[in-house]
Amino acid sequence: MDVLQQQRSEGRSGRGGSMAPLAKLPVFWGLEGKRVIVAGGTDAAAWKAELLAACGAQVHVYAPELSHTFTALIERGAEHAEGRFIHHPASWHHDVFAGAAIAIADCEEEDEALAFFEAARAAGVPVNVIDKPAFCQFQFGSIVNRSPVVVSISTDGAAPILAQAIRRRIETLLPQSLKTWAELAQSLRDKINDRLAPGPSRRAFWERFVDRAFGSEPMPESEAAVLADASHLANLPAGQGRVTLVGAGPGDAELLTLKAVRALQAADVILFDDLVSDEVLELARREAKRMLVGKRGGRESCRQEDINAMMVNFAKAGKHVVRLKSGDPMIFGRAGEEIACLEREGIPVQVVPGITAASAMASRLGISLTHRDHAQSVRLITGHSRKGGLPADVNWKTVADTRTTTIFYMGGRTAPMIGARLLAEGMHPSTPVVVMSDVSRRAERQWHGDLSTLEAGIAEIGYDSPVLIAVGGSLAAAGRRSVRLSEDDSMGRVAVR
Repeated sequence: MDVLQQQRSEGRSGRGGSMAPLAKLPVFWGLEGKRVIVAGGTDAAAWKAELLAACGAQVHVYAPELSHTFTALIERGAEHAEGRFIHHPASWHHDVFAGAAIAIADCEEEDEALAFFEAARAAGVPVNVIDKPAFCQFQFGSIVNRSPVVVSISTDGAAPILAQAIRRRIETLLPQSLKTWAELAQSLRDKINDRLAPGPSRRAFWERFVDRAFGSEPMPESEAAVLADASHLANLPAGQGRVTLVGAGPGDAELLTLKAVRALQAADVILFDDLVSDEVLELARREAKRMLVGKRGGRESCRQEDINAMMVNFAKAGKHVVRLKSGDPMIFGRAGEEIACLEREGIPVQVVPGITAASAMASRLGISLTHRDHAQSVRLITGHSRKGGLPADVNWKTVADTRTTTIFYMGGRTAPMIGARLLAEGMHPSTPVVVMSDVSRRAERQWHGDLSTLEAGIAEIGYDSPVLIAVGGSLAAAGRRSVRLSEDDSMGRVAVR
């Protein structure tokens, strides 16, 4: 049985690929040249009218009187070439809905709102009564405008202030130059389609285009450079794939880098470790094939040779393969073996670093691992050898140096041996120790103690989840913070002593 057949027979396909329930269906609706109705002359109605005109609609406003804001808006006119305002200085009536694309009203009284709602529905016109959800067939989201790139955020009316906060965050992530790049993409699409056939080459082109769009401002020569890139991809041998080794961090999806998210969104195949969280996988491209290839101590797992073979086979089939690893790929991730294998096969490989567990641990503890009063260096050590005991090629005398903060990865089952060895090398029994499992996740647990009680600490934390053991004087401050973390942590993580 080959590797792929084995994956299918064991049910080791991906997690997080199905669509979660949606409160509303997000739809982007073209209104160029369409007739739309706005009833009411308030400031709220003016904002909706301005939005519709910006989409190119012919906005028919029915209101005996207009607010100062609405009057100024109509006098200024629509900024969109197709959009315009037509003011009817009278109240709405049933005949106004004929031929309308949508209808919006700002009504003070419930009876008026109900009448407008029912009249619009009877005419087959989608309707929204401002701030009255019971009379809305659709809703407006909070908008980030980089048109032709438009982002809309909705909380289904549950928390409008939250939607506004999300919009502000997205505004900081999307450069203003994205509008110009998107316009360039729009103008070049036919030329690109002529040069590149549908499939991996065309996808690779647009992925490279995205990297440009999130970089510097477009220059006059940018169009020529983009077209040259398309010509280069058109001349590459068919079936040329690539591999990206991506660090998924310790588990919290908010700790991913932007480059890691872009790689996940561009993947055809994702080979992920068992420790990668569902929250991280949820950020991946939905069409990507997800395959669990995790290796976990004491459990059945894929051989490294099988993982290498899958990367090579998929890449040679023209796929963009993302090898998604917990933490940082280059720290205890066997990335060196995978890179060497791919290079032997002539497959392009890129590495996207991730936050390693030791950094996340320091952040969660609120301490510096190199506090100048306690430590002049940091040492990261694997907690076990291939045979399950302590690593034999480690200079334990040096590890016992009190001026160094030492973090042991994957040391849960060898913790008693680690403590005994450090004591034997002369480290003081009162040296502070912190043991953490599931760092940055909701199930995170902490134990704070000293070297003499490490065996009791690991027994309390357990071996089932990934464990980090930190040893050194810099951890003294962590003990003072542990009680506060257990009482105040909004994610429900547990600190024990």
